[in-house]
Amino acid sequence: MRFRVPQLLKSLLCFGVTIMGWFVGASSPAQAASPAIFDRTNLVAWCIVPFDAKKRGPEERAQMLKRLGLSRLAYDWRAEHIPTFDAEIEACQRHGIELTAWWFPSTLDKDARTILDVLERHKTKTQLWVTGGGEPTKTPEEHSQRLKTEVERLRPIAEAADRIGCRVGLYNHGGWFGEPENQIEIIRALGLKNVGIIYNLHHGHAHLARFAELLKKMAPYLYAINLNGMVKDGDQSGKKILHLGEGDQELGLLKIIKDSGWKGAVGILDHRPETDSEETVGRNLRGLDALRLQL
Repeated sequence: MRFRVPQLLKSLLCFGVTIMGWFVGASSPAQAASPAIFDRTNLVAWCIVPFDAKKRGPEERAQMLKRLGLSRLAYDWRAEHIPTFDAEIEACQRHGIELTAWWFPSTLDKDARTILDVLERHKTKTQLWVTGGGEPTKTPEEHSQRLKTEVERLRPIAEAADRIGCRVGLYNHGGWFGEPENQIEIIRALGLKNVGIIYNLHHGHAHLARFAELLKKMAPYLYAINLNGMVKDGDQSGKKILHLGEGDQELGLLKIIKDSGWKGAVGILDHRPETDSEETVGRNLRGLDALRLQL
């Protein structure tokens, strides 16, 4: 069979383009098949400051995040880090790291005002993550009083945050305050537009059976979800903190998050003081990639 040369070249060209398409499509299956919510650009590093066995400083930490392919940081700290608050923001700015959130005291004490001053000085608008606790209330009257007390505690923080363009995230850390329904009540009672919810899977083991229901309730207020490897009752069996992919519940949880249509930030955890944060966060990123393929 005889081909004209132009027709032969055209056929070879089409065949080559098809082959290239196959290889390009096969080169990044996670990116092709997974929701944008779990992309690197939407991931926020969390618990990588006091939990880092290498005790990195601001510059080293920013460089580590760049190596990991992350560009967002939720900054947790201890008293020893207060002198480097300015340096932390400056290092993030130099390396293009967004300061997505800042761990914040439970009241407007001296440290809280120091943080607000630093953020205002650097014109940094971020989320202030605030927690609380408390034993479960036993009567409607006690619940009502607790709600009033929490609103009174949080209002000055939220108003101070609003003055410098920041938001406040109510951070579940167990207890009465850690129940999403109670946080929603607080937000509604406050009546302020700059208050939302930060939900941590590692503090939500008791919520596993009704996570889909809770996510639907939280969604209008939810700023971020921090991921964790999860097994049933892990917080009671020495498995509270697991790498992503080590549990048997997180695939289902990720699917619920994906299918919900919620579009907030997703936190990647360290929270292992005995290890290098780069190693722990890296393991969680690889675990997330493997889970994404299954989505």
